[in-house]
Amino acid sequence: MPTIAALLVIAVGVGAGNWQKARMQTKEALRAQYDEATRAEPIALTSLPATTDWTSLKFRPVTANGEYLASRQIFIDNRIVAGRAGFHVVTPLAFPDGRVVLVNRGWVGQQASRSVLPEAPPPAGRVTVQGRLSLPSASYLELQPETTSGPVRQNLDPARFAAGTGLAVLPVVVEATAAPIPDDGLVRSWGAPDFGVETHQIYMVQWYAFALLAAALWLWFHRPRGWRAAGSRP
Repeated sequence: MPTIAALLVIAVGVGAGNWQKARMQTKEALRAQYDEATRAEPIALTSLPATTDWTSLKFRPVTANGEYLASRQIFIDNRIVAGRAGFHVVTPLAFPDGRVVLVNRGWVGQQASRSVLPEAPPPAGRVTVQGRLSLPSASYLELQPETTSGPVRQNLDPARFAAGTGLAVLPVVVEATAAPIPDDGLVRSWGAPDFGVETHQIYMVQWYAFALLAAALWLWFHRPRGWRAAGSRP
């Protein structure tokens, strides 16, 4: 039974350690992609075809030309900046060819009453937006089904927004990095994502350590009798 238990612990420890190692390597690749993307030159989003591999352009600096659809603006709720609750202001930007991209223009603080939305009108007329490309996750926690009729949303989902508005929305979001003229007062502080490489590395070491400890204990308790006698001498 001790041998079976030791083998089981070793197998679980090595298997879990290998899984954490694979996850760590995946996150390292994402972090390398982020570092490379942030050093790249901006690309014109309006010039990219509909068949573009958006995943390969994640975090890439972009520019986009078009006109904001102010009547379609939405607010993403429960966004915290410097300990204060507020909203991300997201406004669709219409390209000359009819396509639309959602632009996260930045953060604005919540008013004294949640029933009163903050004033954050987008610039009028043709604008050029500078930002970085983001791919919102399609998997998110939703406490209750969200309607698409109101301006306040819990999650930013381009596919859901497209279904609710009928607009030809691209499956990406532009996180604005430059303020318009005149400045709209929104906070644009995106920062680098936390890829969790160090977390997976810690878990990997822990699982391998459990496997090594189980092997060491098994060897200690199953060592030859001569070693036991020698080890017990004063």
